[in-house]
Parts: sequence; structure tokens; C-alpha cells
Amino acid sequence: MNKPLTAKDFATDQEVRWCPGCGDYAILKCVQKTLADVEANPDKTVFVSGIGCSSRFPYYMNAYGFHTIHGRAPAFATGLKIANPELDVWLVTGDGDGLSIGGNHLLHILRRNVDVQVMLFNNEIYGLTKGQFSPTSRVGTRSPSTPGGSIDNPVNPCAFALGANARFIARGIDTDAKNLAPVLKAAREFKGAAFIEIFQNCIVYNKDRFDDFAAKKTAAETQLHVEHGKPMLFAKGAKGLKLNVQTLALEVVDVGENGVPVEDVLVHDETSPAIAQLLFNLPHEGYPMPLGVIYRNPEESFDEAFWKHHPTQGRRTAKIADALRKGSVWTKS
Repeated sequence: MNKPLTAKDFATDQEVRWCPGCGDYAILKCVQKTLADVEANPDKTVFVSGIGCSSRFPYYMNAYGFHTIHGRAPAFATGLKIANPELDVWLVTGDGDGLSIGGNHLLHILRRNVDVQVMLFNNEIYGLTKGQFSPTSRVGTRSPSTPGGSIDNPVNPCAFALGANARFIARGIDTDAKNLAPVLKAAREFKGAAFIEIFQNCIVYNKDRFDDFAAKKTAAETQLHVEHGKPMLFAKGAKGLKLNVQTLALEVVDVGENGVPVEDVLVHDETSPAIAQLLFNLPHEGYPMPLGVIYRNPEESFDEAFWKHHPTQGRRTAKIADALRKGSVWTKS
């Protein structure tokens, strides 16, 4: 009987080189433990990254890895999954790598519904290149490139994914392994493109940016962990989100003796893009941060459809060595 895998089985002998206190350490540990828990096979697991602090990830995973070109990791991941559908492909990107130069590629891997897990580490800053504002930086963010404060309207990663017709969209926090691990497991089980936005603390250039909802001492008041078929309650059940049928917007209400009955609180339906849209566009001020699996509505994945209609039906009918020796090469006359 094989010995059960542990998180250490997915770690490499490489020195992990992120800034001390970086949120990437916590994500790395959570991913390693999650893969061990689900008994993933390192020989059939692949991590693909682009450029940025998060893109060091493949070096630290005992699996196959590709550290690719800035913003183009989705293209590599698509090719890998189509060439070998048996692979468990994970794509690691950041808010700069994935939503700036890589926005076009990220859009297409999501709309095609390629069966990969996309982890977007969002720290709202360019960390590797010394703190410039990124596509997700909030208005007013002061950085070396915007000393007077950014005036850019930021990208909302989950709203972007929904607009790209992603079929699985979730959110987690780097240091909250208790709630992030189930999201990673659900993403891996999903057959199609699973997009996970992970709020990640950049200890050097954007320290504690997410403390307004990520701080553990106030988490009960500032976080909404959604579950399919359950009312959207937070603050230990004392508050909830109710749909205002006149404005078609969500509003925070007190629940219980001094407020509305729990039956008036909106029940989460993870198959509803309308509910997902409402949750992704909640204002920062006065509202909790929705976390967990927010949208999950499966359909046939791109790689499944590709091989279904392919003449070989996914069977190996040739060898790479034969193709290389075929002779159809250019020679100088």
C-alpha cells in the first residue's frame, strides 16, 4: 500500500525566495497541502506561470513546471491541456501579468473554458518591478509611477472573468487556508476553466492593503462566505444581504429581532450570473467582501470538445521522433 502523500511531497529543494512576510508563502503552503489531501499525482501535475513575483511558483512545486513569457501563460497552458488532457494544469499569474499584458490571453482561456485552474494573485501593485500601480490598484494609490495618486479606474478581476464567460469564479485570501483550501479543491474538481482571485499581501510595496476585510480580528464583520443554497449571512448571522427589488441592488440589513427575518435574506445561487454580478460589484465601503465559490455553472470544456471531434479521438497515432525525421525541413539551395 502506497504511503499517503503529504505537503512535503509537493515541495522542492529550491530555496523559496520571496520577501519575508509575503503572502505568496501562505498560498504555496496551502496549494501543497491541498494537492496532498486530494492525492494528486505529481507526475501528472503541471504549474505554468508568466512573469512576476507569483511566477516563481513552479520552482517550488514538486511537479512539472513552465516559467513562461510575460502574460502568455494561458496560451502555454491551453497547449499543454489540449496536447495531453490527462494533465492537471494549474496557471499562476498576478494582477499585472494576467490583467495588463496578459489580459487578452486570460480572456480567451476563460471564454474557451479550457480545463485548467487559474490562480490570480492580486496584490494591487507591481511587486517585482518595484511598486508601480497595477491594473487593479485603487484610485488614489500612491506609487513610484503615481506619486500624486493613481487616477486609473481599476479592473475588477472577478467581474472581468464573468464578462469573459468563465464558468467557475471564486475568491480567497492568502493567509486564510481554512477557507482557501476548499476553494482550491472545488476548482480542481471542476471540468473547465476555474478562476480563483486570491488577495495577496505585498509586504513591501502595498502592505496591509486588504486589512479592511482580511484582518482576522474584524473578519466576521467584513467577510461574506457564500454557500450555494444558503442565505447570505455574515457578522455571525446578525447581518445579511437583501435584494432591493426596486433598485435591483444588494443592501446590508440587520437580521433577527431588531431587523428582517432570515427568510428575507437573499439565498445564494452559484449558477446565477446575475447574483454573481451583484456580488462582484459590491462597493468597498459598508459591505462585506464576498468569498468562496461565487459562480459555478458547468458546460463542456474546450479540450473535451476538441478531442470529441478530432479524428483520432485523443488516441496517440504518431511519434514525435518520426515527425522530426520526416524530412520536411528547409535546406539552403
